[in-house]
Amino acid sequence: MKISEILNPNRVSFSLEVFPPKIGSEIDKMDDILDSLAELHPDFISVTCGASGSTARTTPAVCQKILDRGMTPLAHMTCVSASREGIADCANQLHDMGVENILALRGDIPEVPVVSDSERYTYASDLVAALMEDGRFCVGGACYPDGHIEAANKDSDLDALKIKADAGCSFLTTQMFFDNDVLYSFMYRALRKDIRVPILAGIMPATNARQFARSCQLSGTAMPPRLRSILDKFGDNPAAMRQAAIVYASEQIIDLVANGVQGIHLYTMNRPSIAAAILKNVKSVLGR
Repeated sequence: MKISEILNPNRVSFSLEVFPPKIGSEIDKMDDILDSLAELHPDFISVTCGASGSTARTTPAVCQKILDRGMTPLAHMTCVSASREGIADCANQLHDMGVENILALRGDIPEVPVVSDSERYTYASDLVAALMEDGRFCVGGACYPDGHIEAANKDSDLDALKIKADAGCSFLTTQMFFDNDVLYSFMYRALRKDIRVPILAGIMPATNARQFARSCQLSGTAMPPRLRSILDKFGDNPAAMRQAAIVYASEQIIDLVANGVQGIHLYTMNRPSIAAAILKNVKSVLGR
């Protein structure tokens, strides 16, 4: 099913994200993870393709496992390190498998060019437009409540997002954020730019203090004082950090739904028990 058919202004969608094993790893390691996530009955599960497309060859295999379990997959696709011909081949493969949804991303720019500028799509908006040409896919895009780290400012970042939305995105999924007011401000400014496609709120449980702080630094995501205090206090206590992260994410979701956000997208980091604990806290809030 296409995600555009799933999203409904009269209900809150709940989706999950997983990452596939690196090339050469056992793809069957995903079976237990997906079996556990299936018990949460998500509206769809997105599958990343790794830094610089490093797991692009295993992403379709994980999508197939999601399809085999009767769930809807969303395949991530990056373009900056792939040729246009390679993108077309991958799209054909996904379509033949029965995948109907693609999240179009630029991807990390490689230090050493993999393909020439003339052979690749430069921006995610270019990829969106290419995927929309024949109408086979529902195409989504990413957005950044704190602003993309490479953008000159938040306004220019929204100008680029407007181009991407107008190219044919049916929905947008946010980068992780930890201050809901940042999202509300972003959504208001997006409306002023006439960006009116559904925006799904990406929630990342901060279960590992060290990795989490590093991710925030690399992505330019702001860390509110309340969360920083949690990391400082419980960062060296894994059990306490896990519990605090579950509560923090749950409280974020409750506030988001109370303020009218229509989609929650949970970054699972391939840890179904964390996702299950969060859903248990907010199941009724989500209307599930």
